[in-house]
Amino acid sequence: MDPLLQFNGLTKTIIIPESKTLFAQASGTINEGDRIAVTGPSGQGKSTLLRILALLDEPDSGELFLKGKPKNRWEPRLWRMEVCYVSQFPVMLNGTVEDNLKTVSRLHQTAFDAAYASRLMAHVELGEMSWSKEASSLSGGEKQRIALVRSLLLRPKLLLLDEVTASLDEASKLAVEQLLRETNRSEGTGYVWISHDREQGKRIAERSWQLSGSELSEGAVTCL
Repeated sequence: MDPLLQFNGLTKTIIIPESKTLFAQASGTINEGDRIAVTGPSGQGKSTLLRILALLDEPDSGELFLKGKPKNRWEPRLWRMEVCYVSQFPVMLNGTVEDNLKTVSRLHQTAFDAAYASRLMAHVELGEMSWSKEASSLSGGEKQRIALVRSLLLRPKLLLLDEVTASLDEASKLAVEQLLRETNRSEGTGYVWISHDREQGKRIAERSWQLSGSELSEGAVTCL
């Protein structure tokens, strides 16, 4: 069986503020249901790697395959229904919480599952939030959780999580971790999760990628 997502020989160099190779010849595989923690020093390109895997950025070289098909045989919208990137600093659209929750349904012309959205909101400790609240008034932690719920409503095969609990208190962080573990068990949704929290990495992952010195390597979770 083909891996869910595979990348071979990815290289990315930036030139601002100065030329720097973030990673070179990076290769890896992600199988359905994988739980992977990504670690490494700041500025090494972890977020850029996830954005490339979500087709939100382009590598200088390398290949990407989803379900055995190269990226040039995928419509980007359909790729992103399977592989969802959730930013550390998510963008909220103009309008209410409800408008933002319904965004993926409008973009992908799918039915909005209000009951499922309510359950997800409760799981991330936002069950009491009014959906008529203006998104512009949300705190950073509220935006992170709503962005996560928004992505989960697509029921993707893979989540690419960029420090999605960085703005949360400990209780909310643990609630998000529990939701993602439960979604992994019940729906088979895998994730690749950037985290600088060593203890969190041990809780949420079964595999570990380290990105350092322009090289991507795999190690044991216990060594995070």
